[in-house]
Amino acid sequence: MTLKLIWQKIAAKLHALVLVMSVILVCTSPWVLMGRQLSENAGFWSLFHVYGGLITACLALLFAIKICFKGQWRQFFPWLLLDFNPLKIDLVGIVKGRTPMSGGKGLLSIVEGIGIILLLLVAVTGVIWYFVDLGDALTWRSYHQIFAQCFIGFMIIHLLLGLLHIKDFFD
Repeated sequence: MTLKLIWQKIAAKLHALVLVMSVILVCTSPWVLMGRQLSENAGFWSLFHVYGGLITACLALLFAIKICFKGQWRQFFPWLLLDFNPLKIDLVGIVKGRTPMSGGKGLLSIVEGIGIILLLLVAVTGVIWYFVDLGDALTWRSYHQIFAQCFIGFMIIHLLLGLLHIKDFFD
């Protein structure tokens, strides 16, 4: 099996893997009892959150690489190229009662791009929190929690937009 074939098999499942791990980490985070560091007698959920989070951070990085591969980043981050026309078209359409189209460089793709950024920020702050010395750990923990809350908001919006498009298939 070639490296390219392995990458294709992993890449095809990244969205689902990131989704499942993110939902599990979010749903179990209230049971995580950890401040500055992982204690020697840490419980299952704390251990799972840390090591599952590290795995999810790796998956998030691979997902971001997949999204940016072969120029696909232009779809999710058109604002980096100052391409606001598709967003404007979608916003005008919403005002007129039209549902934005998925794909392209419009509103829904920009929302997904913001989600990718938030996912990476949650991952990076979690990894830094894990590795920093005790003096800075609580600061990075608070950053991690803020970005995680923003990512939860994104997941809710992403779910609602996905349901909106499923509804379109039945209209």
